[in-house]
Amino acid sequence: MAQRKYYLAIDIGASSGRHILGWLENGKIRIEEIYRFENKLVRKNGHLCWDIEHLFNEVKAGIKECGKLNRIPASLSIDTWGVDFVLLDKEGKLLGDTVAYRDSRTRGMDEEVYRVIGESELYSRNGIQKQLFNSIYQLMAIKKTQPELLAQAEHFLMIPEYLHYLLTGQMVNEYTNATTTQLVNAETQDWDYELLEKLGLPTKIFGKLHMPKDVVGSLTAEIANEAGFQTEVVLPATHDTGAAVMAVPTSAEDAIFLSSGTWSLMGIERLIPDCTEKSREHNFTNEGGYHYRYRYLKNIMGMWMMQSLRREFKHKYTFEELYQLAYIGRYFTSVVNVNDDRFLAPESMIGAIKDYCREHGQEVPETEGEILYCVYMSLARCYAQTVAEIEELTGKTYSRIHVVGGGCQDKFLNALLATETGKEVYAGPIEATAVGNLMAQMLKDNCFADLHEARQVVAKSFAVSPVEGKLSF
Repeated sequence: MAQRKYYLAIDIGASSGRHILGWLENGKIRIEEIYRFENKLVRKNGHLCWDIEHLFNEVKAGIKECGKLNRIPASLSIDTWGVDFVLLDKEGKLLGDTVAYRDSRTRGMDEEVYRVIGESELYSRNGIQKQLFNSIYQLMAIKKTQPELLAQAEHFLMIPEYLHYLLTGQMVNEYTNATTTQLVNAETQDWDYELLEKLGLPTKIFGKLHMPKDVVGSLTAEIANEAGFQTEVVLPATHDTGAAVMAVPTSAEDAIFLSSGTWSLMGIERLIPDCTEKSREHNFTNEGGYHYRYRYLKNIMGMWMMQSLRREFKHKYTFEELYQLAYIGRYFTSVVNVNDDRFLAPESMIGAIKDYCREHGQEVPETEGEILYCVYMSLARCYAQTVAEIEELTGKTYSRIHVVGGGCQDKFLNALLATETGKEVYAGPIEATAVGNLMAQMLKDNCFADLHEARQVVAKSFAVSPVEGKLSF
């Protein structure tokens, strides 16, 4: 019997990370989670930050687990969320704290950027959705408050790129994540050096952009010794949404995807960007995808609101109990704009929801069921509006929505999605981001001819279930 060839996907989200081993068996991708760890924001020097040292120690701990199990991966790859980054000095040492996108340092930085370049012109160059936490505004905040950091900086690395660097000693920038910075030109598919100069940002710190499948390097001798084996690090789509979209189990042109997790990313895959003013007014983004595809999508607050409510409720409800509570509250009619900035990092999500309803002259939710149903319906309405906007902007009608990622397990939200959009809805795979990460490694290893073939294998490897558009318990 042929020996299995393993690949290791390290997928780190805002609340947890996981190490998932993948391999091919009988024409299907098989996966097994071998390590999981917590990730959370910490307050440091007055800012919300990532504990990057903790993250790297956990990355190493999960790699060591492969050695303990004697399942040595042929390669490994790390993906994380987008927009956040580190600056390094000439010796490769960290400059400042690893401030997170939920921090408030970017407040007012959009106006600082627009003094240099207008919002419409900026979008016409990069086609990226305006979000106040984008890297461009974070860098402007550093320029305004800590200019000495930019003066000392020699390198700019996104979070997964920095973790790759700590493993290999190689600094490699990756395309899909770079596009989330709002500093990559949509046409040239490279850093917009003219824009960087206009903004007064040092162009030397932005390295050559590499694509998923490119090799970063081998583990350093120190890391290999610690892990107990040597392997190579390969670039996935290091932005987790880029990885998740790779694993959408269809190449059909009539399908909309919804990558459902802490954030909801809803859109289509296309080969040409849309950087028009109409697209900007609808706040769509043209993020980079595998092999220079574009993920034409909208960023929606997503399951973050549910996660926050679950933590805040006095009783530790199971997800099934949350669905039942929401079902009980289905008589409630108030809805909120889920993308309102107040929901980004409130001290109390319950308080923020109540304040929104009060300020907008709507009935204020009082019970847990009312609060939950308010958020569920608000999300479903936002999804339906996004579908309508996609169809308006593309001039096409889409018949199906594929929901992937951890949020695809939320059967209550899936049913509302089907009801509100009137589309066929399919759920799965759950571990889409890790699967997409593995796909990049397998494509590099010529396990598949191309992305189309890889997606066909995903479709037969994982449960993809049709969703019934009715609520019942």
